[in-house]
Amino acid sequence: MTTPSALVRPHDVPFGRRLAARCVLLPALVLSLLPPRRIRAVLGFVRRGAVPATAARAKGARDALCAVSLRCAGPKGCLPRSLGAALLCRLTGTWPTWCTGVRVVPPFTAHAWIEADGRPVDEGVPDDYFTRLMSVPPVGGPTSR
Repeated sequence: MTTPSALVRPHDVPFGRRLAARCVLLPALVLSLLPPRRIRAVLGFVRRGAVPATAARAKGARDALCAVSLRCAGPKGCLPRSLGAALLCRLTGTWPTWCTGVRVVPPFTAHAWIEADGRPVDEGVPDDYFTRLMSVPPVGGPTSR
């Protein structure tokens, strides 16, 4: 017997924000196909001139991506979701810390997420649940690993 599950998709995202999320969705999906070093290089270029994103702004961007894309809202959509949320924040002149890493507790699972104010944005897990392997922080923020 299987356990039913449902994806939680935000419904209170304004139309303009949804439209902007749709605009960054395709570039995020294309970016997710690149090797990690290329993703890091592209994001390093794109983040230039942006100020650090607030937690509210980063959560709004993440919610918008989940609202317009079933793939991003799904459990295996973390990479395009995090890339899209970072790109959506950049459209407003801000930049969250984009991170990739692994779960600290078994079983091994890779994950990508965004952080604002030093905390994962809307991941539903404790702050130390993942360990970073690579990050692209705002310019002037903590150094990238």
